Amino acid sequence: MEAVKVQGSVERILRPRSVAVFGASEDRGKFGGRILHYLMKHGFAGRIVPINPNRATVNGIPAYPDIRAVGEPIDVAILAVPQDRIVAALEGCAAAGVGAVIIITTGFAEADEQGARIQDEMVALARASAMRLVGPNCMGLINPHHNLALSSSLVLEVPQLHRGAIGFISQSGALMVAAYNRAHDAGIGFSACVSLGNQADLEICDFFEYLIADPTTRVICMYIEGLKDGPRFRHLALKAAQAGKPVLVVKTGRTEAGVKAARSHTASLAGAYSAFEAVCRDAGVITLDDPDGMLLLADMLVRYGPPKGSGIGVFSPSGGGAGIGVDRIAESGLRLAELRPESKQRLRGLLLPPQADNPIDLGGRLGPDVPGSSDEIIETFTADPDVSASLIMLTTTPRYEAAAVEIGSGFMAAGKPFALAVMPGSAADGVRQELRRIGCPFVDRVDDAVRMLKGYMSLLDRQPAKTTPVRPAGLPSADQHLAGPLLEHEVKDLLQSYGVPVARETFCADRREAVNAAERIGFPVVLKVVAEGLVHKSDIGGVRLNLTSAEAVRAAWDEIEEMIAEHAPDSLFRGGLVSEMVRWRDELIIGVKRDEQFGSMVLVGFGGITVELDPDTVLAPAPVDKAQAEKMLRRLRRFPLLDGYRGRPPADLAAIADAVARVSWLAHDHAGTLLELDINPLVIRASDGKPVAVDARATIAR
Repeated sequence: MEAVKVQGSVERILRPRSVAVFGASEDRGKFGGRILHYLMKHGFAGRIVPINPNRATVNGIPAYPDIRAVGEPIDVAILAVPQDRIVAALEGCAAAGVGAVIIITTGFAEADEQGARIQDEMVALARASAMRLVGPNCMGLINPHHNLALSSSLVLEVPQLHRGAIGFISQSGALMVAAYNRAHDAGIGFSACVSLGNQADLEICDFFEYLIADPTTRVICMYIEGLKDGPRFRHLALKAAQAGKPVLVVKTGRTEAGVKAARSHTASLAGAYSAFEAVCRDAGVITLDDPDGMLLLADMLVRYGPPKGSGIGVFSPSGGGAGIGVDRIAESGLRLAELRPESKQRLRGLLLPPQADNPIDLGGRLGPDVPGSSDEIIETFTADPDVSASLIMLTTTPRYEAAAVEIGSGFMAAGKPFALAVMPGSAADGVRQELRRIGCPFVDRVDDAVRMLKGYMSLLDRQPAKTTPVRPAGLPSADQHLAGPLLEHEVKDLLQSYGVPVARETFCADRREAVNAAERIGFPVVLKVVAEGLVHKSDIGGVRLNLTSAEAVRAAWDEIEEMIAEHAPDSLFRGGLVSEMVRWRDELIIGVKRDEQFGSMVLVGFGGITVELDPDTVLAPAPVDKAQAEKMLRRLRRFPLLDGYRGRPPADLAAIADAVARVSWLAHDHAGTLLELDINPLVIRASDGKPVAVDARATIAR
């Protein structure tokens, strides 16, 4: 029921019948004056209620000295009043039955503790009266389909609002209006743009859910600094995928500096970006690093829908442009389309042999450059089944403006996606004007064009799982409680209970037990120190390999005790582990980490002592099944080493994937107490390619 109420509130905010503007005036130099001006300029058809105690009318509209004097409930009020007057204004709105208040004022939780206390007071006041808040510290919203421009930003000083199918949610108000302006200039329209600021009450997911259901929205874009409800975001992302609505996200916090900036900007808990990116990949969300690129890609998706293949065609009036385009496609990890023989044969009748392939260089025409001379070339090229999208490098060319129109029109008529980069500067201003005239999208930077295509094609491998992971057979009950700290052999006992293969070993409290254990296991053996508080055993010489006799075990034990006393005096020596000496070919890592926003995550990658020096890992929300785990393995850069690279026998991928899946269920079952777990290394046995855990540690919540 609460979710229904929230969505009703969002609907009322984005499609209000009445709007009250606090501080409304005829002075456009003031916030209230500009807000009122833009409401009227863009034709808002609902009731506009100026609130101004000093005026009987504003711009010919009856004004009221106080919101309580209006006499009937108002759907939305927008406030840009000083911080010390904000609570009193909200009290008036609550008493008058206002449905929602948009707060542009800054200086709250993003500023200091006092601001945070005032923000909490505002939220408590609103909830006591069932009134909703957007902001504070925001720039309002825009709904072109409702002729609603509810913001003070100067970017609204345009002839009209472009209607479109892109929904845009942004925590940053300044970024929202800047991106809106760039998109408007490119002819890109929106279904709605919303700035949320501090998310004190209504938050990203509330508007995300609305846009999923909104029939005018086909693509959803978001700028995120921090999420208030990570699991809900993931649920909605999966829901959007089921509804066939692509979701594109730019998020700050990819670096530690970015995390600090996000916290200082909107008081958000940014969370670990690697976990966020993994959740997005799992749910089919495209993550990008640039808002402009995000909206350009959204426009491509609105025009053409999701990709139907992976081949990229490169097209240019010059050989240099074609060559750069091919290099950029290859460097971005995209695949150059391979034309079928029939396409090449037809192109040979139109172009010189070196140019009659992908990339296309129009400079190699067999005939003269006259009007229409490019039409058949473009038609043939774009009709090839493997050309799923194209990169057009528009350099200067004879008949520049006319040729640009022919190229743009030809590619639009083909009905396949393309990214067109206008490469010159002011010399191409006329070309840009002509492309706008015919409605042909373009960018001014090759980087933007390549970013668009890379993001577009990333949808091919970001398809969310169709089914919920199934719990493997033979796992222990999920209601067991973990208590720590756990020593290495205790962690391995836990892993074994979940069916993860572990090396044969025995925990020994003294040297005599170690010798006996070695003789039972059979030489050669490994001896490892067990000490509370010691994480990296090998760094202090706490791991001894290839011990071939009882005397070697005794000597190694004594040396380890001396090393502990000298190099790790703060750790608590508990004994040693005597283990079989596994002959291995590769070292992997399986890890678990509890993320602050999304819960338990599982990691797999290449491990060993260099895992932090040269990371090659993939992360996913737990739990995963074997099929998902194998997909994770296949995304590793060095995956070919596991798959028969240069004649090596392939590893047992099914067994490795099974181990990853079982660890992920362990993480899921103990999400409340298991903070971290590392199996490093999980070695791949040389004899049969199967995985064996030879070292493990875990951190348990107190």
